[in-house]
Amino acid sequence: MSGRGDEHMGEFREYRFGDSLERISMTESLKNAQINHGIGNFHLSEEDLVVEDTQFKAQMSTVLMIDISHSMILYGEDRITPAKKVAMALAELITTRYPKDTLEILVFGNDAWPIPIKDLPYLKVGPYHTNTVAGLQLAMDMLRRKRNTNKQIFMITDGKPSCIRLADGTYYKNSVGLDDYIVEKCYNMARQARKLHIPITTFMIAKDPYLTQFVRHFTEANKGKAFFTGLKGLGEMIFEDYEQNRRKRLKG
Repeated sequence: MSGRGDEHMGEFREYRFGDSLERISMTESLKNAQINHGIGNFHLSEEDLVVEDTQFKAQMSTVLMIDISHSMILYGEDRITPAKKVAMALAELITTRYPKDTLEILVFGNDAWPIPIKDLPYLKVGPYHTNTVAGLQLAMDMLRRKRNTNKQIFMITDGKPSCIRLADGTYYKNSVGLDDYIVEKCYNMARQARKLHIPITTFMIAKDPYLTQFVRHFTEANKGKAFFTGLKGLGEMIFEDYEQNRRKRLKG
């Protein structure tokens, strides 16, 4: 991607409105002025100006979390297929437009595990509860291994956190309402990610009022963002948010 950035490419292009003045190459611009107007009638116009093109050397590392708990196919609505399509499209966007960026994908049910992008078309929902904490732990572990400073987590989910793995390896599950113990663990993970400067953007594809309240509290703990959406327009929202986050994070 060419444009404003911080890595010199050694190539030049015409000046465009909005280019910073320090990017103007005076040597090349003066050459243009001599060619265009001659030495005897020398003057420098905006059309003569050229800037040194640059390329971002900063990278964005993204982990996309996909909920594969049983609720993703409940109530007669297939929610997993749109989530898979969005993940594949996001991977295509990143590899073609931002080849230096990285995208890793994980799924979470009772546990969480990474999957290669090539396996996305075959992803299925299981008879799982929703262990959001396990997904967040894995996502942060994956991002800790990245050397670049720009990192983020995208989470697509439709359900409340209903499962957590205890220290002895057993599972504590509660599908009734919002369990305070599980929810507090989620908030703790959100705060941990915030300390690591990893914003979490949640795409909640269910609109139950109590789930909305949970996501708002979770987002506040992380200082991230949340989108409350159905399946329609999910992909467009994710792509727009990726672009906005990338610009904002690379500047910051």
